[in-house]
Amino acid sequence: MEDEKNLKHFVLVHGLCHGAWCWYKVKPRLELAGHKVTVLDLAASGINMKIIDHDVHTFHEYSKPLLEFLASLTGQAILVGHSFGGMSLALAMELFPHKISVAIFLTAYMPDTIHQPSYVIDKSLAASSEEDWQDSQIVTMGSPGEPLTVITFGPKLLASNFYQSSVEDLELAKTLVRPGSLFQQDLLKARNFSEEGYGSVTRVFVVCDQDKAIPLDFQRWMIQNNPPKDVLEIKGADHMVMFSKTKQVTVS
Repeated sequence: MEDEKNLKHFVLVHGLCHGAWCWYKVKPRLELAGHKVTVLDLAASGINMKIIDHDVHTFHEYSKPLLEFLASLTGQAILVGHSFGGMSLALAMELFPHKISVAIFLTAYMPDTIHQPSYVIDKSLAASSEEDWQDSQIVTMGSPGEPLTVITFGPKLLASNFYQSSVEDLELAKTLVRPGSLFQQDLLKARNFSEEGYGSVTRVFVVCDQDKAIPLDFQRWMIQNNPPKDVLEIKGADHMVMFSKTKQVTVS
């Protein structure tokens, strides 16, 4: 039996259009090892009842379930953010740095403290074209002063860029993904993350070398842009690494 002091509390944060359900393989493995695991649906995600284009107007509102959990947390947790979940990690680190022992960016967007919070999102979108989104639906809503771009992943994009490794998990995703937003306009106007908050928390980045959603060269660029304490790599991992390389995720 593992020494109790070595057991940890993991908080797992999903990416764009996904939900807590995407950790269904990882959660029981960590719990079997004796760890405590919390999985959260961010606003308008998974089974959260909010609707992205009606009830969620800002990135802070989107991340509120994570922030409320950390506000009530006694002790510290290890935060793991996947994909766009890295941005919610950054906000949580900014507001609750003392509650987070380590923040793990699992092939996730990892901002810095020099540029505006939207910087890595801006760079990522600038490197993509309309064709890259394939059959996804992208609609801009709201007012000209406060626009909200809503994205719904299409099945072809999910198959080619996310779930290359498992047709079963692809079918699961096709039934469960919901419309989401990168909140690019809102993050563009937000204050920079600070060294005292976000910058004070230990960061680890996990590279997935077969990722087609956040390509390897862009992962490397984010690491160079704001070097974390450690960089790990999972070979042969596509974007949905928690499905394709579950064992490696739980041991790394």
